[in-house]
Amino acid sequence: MTYSRIAYRVARGVATIELNDPPANTYSYDMMRELDAAVLDARMDRAVHVIVLRGAGEKFFCAGANIGMLKGADPEFKYYFCLHANETLGRLEQTPKLVIAALNGHTVGGGLEVAMAADIRIARKGAGKIGLPEVALGVLPGTGGTQRLARLIGKARALEMMIHGRLLSFDEAHAIGLVHEVWDESLAPASFADAVQTYARQFVPPNRASKAVGRIKRAVQSGAEMSFGDGLALERELQQLLFESADAGEGIAANLEKRKPDFTGR
Repeated sequence: MTYSRIAYRVARGVATIELNDPPANTYSYDMMRELDAAVLDARMDRAVHVIVLRGAGEKFFCAGANIGMLKGADPEFKYYFCLHANETLGRLEQTPKLVIAALNGHTVGGGLEVAMAADIRIARKGAGKIGLPEVALGVLPGTGGTQRLARLIGKARALEMMIHGRLLSFDEAHAIGLVHEVWDESLAPASFADAVQTYARQFVPPNRASKAVGRIKRAVQSGAEMSFGDGLALERELQQLLFESADAGEGIAANLEKRKPDFTGR
């Protein structure tokens, strides 16, 4: 697929998906279709082990849905737009490859909803604000925000944050567990992007057994929504798949031989 509203590239086992709609990288239905296609491209590409999401430019990761597009749309379009966006983020969340959101600027509204579908969120200190201010528009966060935020930071805190439409600094978001890491603001935007790529490559063969990383993700993402017994059953099935992998054989052999494993992603 030819992309015009995102940039998609693969290098050294990492697929980078960059939301690109200046000035705020807001997403339209067309952009969400491209994001959906890019997620599937990365999922099906055996050379991709990790996915990095970021926003183009220096000021915004993503400011959410394009309000101008929504203003002129009828309720039926808005419903299907939200449904497709939910399906896209669900595919991202369930893809058995690690997804890292690099928050290089403001991450608000639907932008935070996109970021919450990632597994790891890394922010550049002082680069922007983060939150779900949809209540100011008379609507709710409709791309998974009410559900993912509550699961990430707890119902009481999530409810309070959304009904006030409160925007947090990245440091505040880190303190409540919404952001995993906040990196030094002295990092220039380009240096932040490079640092995220270096971080991502630690989960790429030969450094890490990427299939194990992906199956751990699947066990957590899917298992957390199941009963404990069903989650354990899922865990056993995923473990059996890993026992059959070349990397499991290599990891066990390297441990016994007291050497560093050389993983291949197989």
